Formats: sequence, C-alpha cells, structure tokens
Amino acid sequence: MPRETDGVARDDHDLRSGLRSGVADAILNAAADAVVACDRDGIIRFWNPGAERLFGYSRDEAMDRSLDLIIPERLQQRHRDGYGRVMQTGHTCYGEGDLLAIPALRKDGATISVEFTIFPLRNERQMIGIAAIMRDVTLCFNEMSALKRKLADVRGASSKKT
Repeated sequence: MPRETDGVARDDHDLRSGLRSGVADAILNAAADAVVACDRDGIIRFWNPGAERLFGYSRDEAMDRSLDLIIPERLQQRHRDGYGRVMQTGHTCYGEGDLLAIPALRKDGATISVEFTIFPLRNERQMIGIAAIMRDVTLCFNEMSALKRKLADVRGASSKKT
C-alpha cells in the first residue's frame, strides 16, 4: 500500500479524480443530446448546451424553472403526479436505462417528439431528483406515422377488393 506521505498516492488519486471530472464535463457539455436534471420539486438544476439546441431555451432561461417549461400543458398534471410519486417512494415503473418516448415543447411553441432515458438521483436516504438524456426523434416519428397510415390504406383497399 503506498504511503500517503510520499505524495504518490495522493497525486494518483487526484489525477484519476480530475480525469473523471474532466470526462464528465466534456460529455455533458459537448453531447449532441439534451441532458437535463431536476430536483425533488421538478425544478431544473442542470441544462446542457444540447438542451439549449433541442428546446430553444438558453441555460439562463431554463435554470430554476419548473420542468413544465418543456411539457405540453395536457400532460403536465399527469407528469407532476408521477414525478411526485417517484420522489416520495423512490420507485418508478420505468427501469433505469429504458428508452421512453413523449411529446415535448420547444420555446417557439412547436411540439416535438423526444426519446429519453431517466436516471434517478439519490443520496443515502432518499430521491433527490432525476436526470434525463433526451434526443429529438420528430422526423423518425413522423415518418413512422406516415408509413402506418399508408399500410392501413393498403390493407383497407385490399379488404374492399375481396
């Protein structure tokens, strides 16, 4: 075991810690995906440049505001109820790593489709918030919807012929 007094153990730990921190900062700030974290009350506490691009709000505009900022009004109460339940119980019906898809709102009022993964944030005693990594899948969603409509039209036309 290295002796603390020789400085080597501390230098090695500081280097690893600094590297981990540097990697985390680089990923969070350079990621094309939006990374958003909220506290127990659903207040935005982290908003990366990817979130700025996806939702159109600057970091300063989004920080310290309710996550309702990007949730369509018709879904806000359902989200608040579920979020509160997760904060209270520490349990979610979604597994860590599950890919979820929902509509979201941009600053310009446009509704987009986003896929996201949530990561519960806990301390030793309780849930302290949730972080999410989100990606715009609006184009893919619209293409899939159009294909489904075409398929339904083809099936409807073929059933009329028989």
